[in-house]
Amino acid sequence: MDKFYILANTQKDENLRVTEEIESYLKQNGKQVKVDTSEMVCVRNIPADTECILVLGGDGTLIRAAREVLHTKIPLLGVNLGTLGYLAEVERAQILSALDKLIEDNYMIEERMMLKGTTPPHAKDALESMAFNDVVITRSGKLRIVEYKIYVNGEYLHSYRADGIIVATPTGSTGYNLSAGGPIVKPSASSIVITPICPHTLNTRSIVLAGEDHVMIEIGPGRKYENEQADVVFDADTAFSLCSGQAVHICKADTSVRMIKLSNISFLEALRRKMGE
Repeated sequence: MDKFYILANTQKDENLRVTEEIESYLKQNGKQVKVDTSEMVCVRNIPADTECILVLGGDGTLIRAAREVLHTKIPLLGVNLGTLGYLAEVERAQILSALDKLIEDNYMIEERMMLKGTTPPHAKDALESMAFNDVVITRSGKLRIVEYKIYVNGEYLHSYRADGIIVATPTGSTGYNLSAGGPIVKPSASSIVITPICPHTLNTRSIVLAGEDHVMIEIGPGRKYENEQADVVFDADTAFSLCSGQAVHICKADTSVRMIKLSNISFLEALRRKMGE
């Protein structure tokens, strides 16, 4: 690799010390580097011939970057300057050795699926957004349980009475989905995980679907058929609202995120290390 673009989170990288260290090291090795410290990524500022985007920050920084640069198809490498940093490939102490591997073209590319959510999918005023981690449908307003009707490929599956529903990618399975008791899925897999949030039942479980399945989640009527309100949130960022009788359609996006993998550490070993076992 010869041409790099650095996306730096200035709140995580105090005084841009790490950013400047990486920039200096790459330039010393004859590489081209451009640094972006803006809060919002502008794809037009990324040179078309960029070979790698280095994302400095935490998991949130990497998720936002993945969504913003998705259609460029430029591979991403996360450098963890946050806390857990489960999605980041490189820790602070490993930066220089990681750069050496990139310079020597000693790396692999791992494709990570994205989710697309639309409501309603065929209407003229349809709202659409993408998620790298998860789409969360949750109650809005009063603190009470909402009914969520789940359909898969047009067939009714189940209704949850819960605080909300998480629809996660394999990458996002270690995020909110894990905290809500959902299963962990290998990041390179193609699957969709549905997990209820605080369901009002004794036997509710998560459901793992194929990546090609289409999911529709409809907001049910409230008590005494009152109109319920719910929010659809993509990667804890963009959102739109639904009410009783309305639904969000979720499926695998047509494009994927390209993540750089440098180590030969297995998914299970990486999981064990990150989770502190």
